[in-house]
Amino acid sequence: MTSSIIHILSTALLTLSLQACGSSTKIALNPAVPNPYKVKAENFDKPKAEELRTGAEQTELYVPYLKGKRVGMVVNPTSIIGKETTVDSLLALGVKVVKIFGPEHGFRGDASNGTSVDDEIDKKTGIKVVSLYGKHSAPTAADLADIDVMIFDIQDVGVRFYTYINTLQHVMEACAANKKEVLILDRPNPNGFYIDGPILEPQHKSGIGLKPIPVVHGLTVGEYAQMLNGEGWLDNKLKCKIKVIKVANYTHDTPYELPIKPSPNLNTAQSILLYPTTCLFEGTYLNHGRGTMFPFTIVGSPFLKDKYTFSFTPKSIKGMSESPLFMNQLCYGLDLREYDVNEFRKEKKIKLSWLIELYKASPNKADFFNSKLSKQMGTIEKLIGVSSFRAQIIAGKSEEEIRASWEPGLSNYKTMRKKYLLYP
Repeated sequence: MTSSIIHILSTALLTLSLQACGSSTKIALNPAVPNPYKVKAENFDKPKAEELRTGAEQTELYVPYLKGKRVGMVVNPTSIIGKETTVDSLLALGVKVVKIFGPEHGFRGDASNGTSVDDEIDKKTGIKVVSLYGKHSAPTAADLADIDVMIFDIQDVGVRFYTYINTLQHVMEACAANKKEVLILDRPNPNGFYIDGPILEPQHKSGIGLKPIPVVHGLTVGEYAQMLNGEGWLDNKLKCKIKVIKVANYTHDTPYELPIKPSPNLNTAQSILLYPTTCLFEGTYLNHGRGTMFPFTIVGSPFLKDKYTFSFTPKSIKGMSESPLFMNQLCYGLDLREYDVNEFRKEKKIKLSWLIELYKASPNKADFFNSKLSKQMGTIEKLIGVSSFRAQIIAGKSEEEIRASWEPGLSNYKTMRKKYLLYP
């Protein structure tokens, strides 16, 4: 009886139907074909809520310091204390918040990736919101004129091409130039347990990578702020006056599941841990889950029909991906939604083998890295950070050979990083 049930399940075709903006996103799964990316899950102890306290939650350490000061806040939906926003919480505690600054995706987090955001008045508080992902990326002197101290409270995910650390840099540069202090309410790094990837080469500096750090940098926002100051990386080698409220009872090895999604397309704990690897597919002619409810956890294209059985159809989803690559086309490829992400904790490496595999499976290899084919594609050099990677994949280099080319830069970074650590 049991074996019959298993047989029936193993040959059934499952269709997951998701409603998004009135249209149906269908993802067909064929369990009859073993998923080589699914391995046995292991349970790691998670810290109890009362044991780990973010910088923002420790109001006793900084609210008295803010008394009588005019406060600006760089925040987004991840800026919370319990179930309330940090802005609302501090207003309730009598802090004089005079201005809000919003990064990519906006203060309320409802703008898609790469979408310009305008200034506005926050409807709930009546406070002016200045966009740092629109007409300018840094506060102007006029923006800072009526501010005594700037609070930076944004959840990062520990990856070079995740743009919030760029916002931090721009804010620190503006505040340093205008002699304003930055108070950083630190938060855990969910990918903080490893450091990996090549060091960004200067010629590939862009809006998704500004400084010579690896893909996975192994720092919290507070630690990165110290590195920006200590390495003289701010414009004109300015030093920004910073104060960091550390996370209590946290180490870089502490497993941490975010209480709220950090951006529209990082909507699960699985996607956040896969992101350092699967975001590299943004530089390929493959859809990496945008236009589905599973971004960064599935990868494929229509051209892989004869190579893979797993399939999905990207749709337009407002606030996530309005015009995804291969919209309304059936894509075939990898399903990583059940991949055991604890493997990253064991191996402490991004997984290049998936990209190598999909390049080999691609029937038209000349198009694989061709970013001219779609506005939805990025440039692989800007994502990975080095010129050699594209040629290495095309030449069939092994993961070990590719990794060897990242040295000695990666090891030198690991040594330099130690100077700025706030946590073991």
